[in-house]
Formats: sequence, C-alpha cells, structure tokens
Amino acid sequence: MRAVIQRVSHAQVVVEDQIIGKIEKGIMVLVGFKQGDDEKTMEYMLEKITKLRIFEDENDKMNLSLSDVKGGLLIVPNFTLYGDCRKGRRPSYSTGAPVVEAEGLFNQFIDKAKESYVTVQTGQFRAHMEVTLTNDGPVTLLLDSDKEF
Repeated sequence: MRAVIQRVSHAQVVVEDQIIGKIEKGIMVLVGFKQGDDEKTMEYMLEKITKLRIFEDENDKMNLSLSDVKGGLLIVPNFTLYGDCRKGRRPSYSTGAPVVEAEGLFNQFIDKAKESYVTVQTGQFRAHMEVTLTNDGPVTLLLDSDKEF
C-alpha cells in the first residue's frame, strides 16, 4: 500500500459537480493498493497516517499528530501511485491490485479509518474526481507499506 500524505488547511473532492468529501485542517491522503495488501497492512498504514507528528505545537515545532489536533482525514483512492515510469513513456500498473480487489481494499480501509477515527471523508473509487487542497506548509510525505521509500 502506498500513500501520499499532505497536511492541509482545506481539501475537497468533487464528482460530477457535487462535493462528496471535504475537510478543513487535517490530512488529505491519496492511497493506492497493490496485490497482496491485507488487513495488517491497512492497520499499519492507518496508524502511521493518523499518528505522524506533522502539526505544530505551541512552540511551532512539528510535534502533534492528526489525532492530537482532532483534524479531518480525507482519503482519496489513487491507483496511479503504483505507476512504474522506469521504462518507456507509458506508466505500467502491473504491481497495483486489480480494480475489483483494489476497490474492496479501499472500502475496508475506509471502514477501518471510521472505526478508529471520527472525522473521515472520502473520494470515490472509479470516479473522475476533482481534488483541490491548500497544502499547509507545504508538508507532503510519502509512505509505503513495503518501506521502499
């Protein structure tokens, strides 16, 4: 599983001219799934995402987590995170989970997030989404469950 984590002051997802997910201060995370991702993988990633200390404390030091600041969590599916651009000019998505499997994993991940975290909004799987955000900092981090980066 891969994630692009962005600390935001505002983020939203629009599908067919309708806002389907929106947060203010918090984290917007793009998530992609690979073949073999499982519940343990999702638990690891969710723990990392919500506990990363990327928000400033009273001394302007990044020392607080999403849970500490009670921020929003906007989770957006993004299969292109498994795009391999090393050969040729067209990315290969061969290591990504097949569509049906990835959709199931995304829905499981959302359910897990909602079990352990109150303010969860989402994008929509298999939809053309317009994602807008104000990256606060900017703070952008990459997370890979296989610890490739």
